[in-house]
Amino acid sequence: MEYRKTSLPGAWVIEIQRIEDSRGFFAYSIDADEARAHGIDPTIVQGKISFNHRAGTVRGMHWQCAPATETKLIRCTRGAIHDVIVDIREGSPTYGKHFSVELSAENHRTLYIPALFAHGYQTLTDDAEVLYHVNQPYTPGCERGVRYDDPKLGIRWPLPVTEMSAKDKQWPLL
Repeated sequence: MEYRKTSLPGAWVIEIQRIEDSRGFFAYSIDADEARAHGIDPTIVQGKISFNHRAGTVRGMHWQCAPATETKLIRCTRGAIHDVIVDIREGSPTYGKHFSVELSAENHRTLYIPALFAHGYQTLTDDAEVLYHVNQPYTPGCERGVRYDDPKLGIRWPLPVTEMSAKDKQWPLL
């Protein structure tokens, strides 16, 4: 695997290394020892799937606070998404900065999101499916969020927003 640093310390884009033959290809999606060598927590306690009917759907921007902060490994397993993370670590030199990357079933990229990063995405295709692996169980009392259209964040979504939950529309500004 190839680990590419992002502009936000601790966050990584992971590219698979294909071993191809006439049948197709084989690749590792995660290797715990390699992950730890890059400062990535490879612990997975929950796997989640998000399916989205329409292109333009936005989900986010979410995170969990202490004592249930979570790291995430995100892959798009069907279609394509524009994935965005925001550093919300108090005192971080990149606090309030964001990074985005296209994840798709075709490019097989994984985004590693450290604890205390807000996360969200917009579907670029109809019928997009996203796989989450997280290191902490979902803890409702620790769920937090920030508005997807917060002017301070300056996130540019590639498509008009077609669908979004009422809850996501009501998160506070950073």
